[in-house]
Amino acid sequence: MAATTRNAPVPSKTTLVLKPATAQNLMTSNPVSIDEQATLHEALVLLVDRSIHAAPVIDEAGRPIGVFSTSDIVVHDRESVTHLNRLPEFYSRTDLTMPNGEELPKGYQVQQVDRTRVSDIMTPTVFAVSPETPAATIVNEMLARRVHRLFVVDGSGVLVGVITSFDVLRHLEPA
Repeated sequence: MAATTRNAPVPSKTTLVLKPATAQNLMTSNPVSIDEQATLHEALVLLVDRSIHAAPVIDEAGRPIGVFSTSDIVVHDRESVTHLNRLPEFYSRTDLTMPNGEELPKGYQVQQVDRTRVSDIMTPTVFAVSPETPAATIVNEMLARRVHRLFVVDGSGVLVGVITSFDVLRHLEPA
């Protein structure tokens, strides 16, 4: 007799089928992408504003050259150590005022901007398929490469879509 966990869901015997036939049927068209010259801060704002965890990085011709993800940010932050310079005396004076004459708030600090480019810290690997690639091949590629997304590119290599693991799950239907 097998032990069961209380309130655990009962395994379903339903068979699921992936109905779409090709990458074009599975993909999200015109995906959000990041220019290779964007700064880390610009890319981070894009990811947060769009509530996404990764986006393709494209060159000026629109071809994918890598992936920028929240994992890349974590690795970058872990590997970079920034020592702030000693603040010049005029930053610590209390009589500083803003351009409109208003006094600066107590605890005013000067922000050090990270000028790192997305192309410097992205994952420079591109796994791409054509719009005609069969859905079964896409699933096999994602599993074999252990990736969460594949890019869809046209005949000239320009990004036309992206397929994520959620896109695949969204298209599963009972047999």
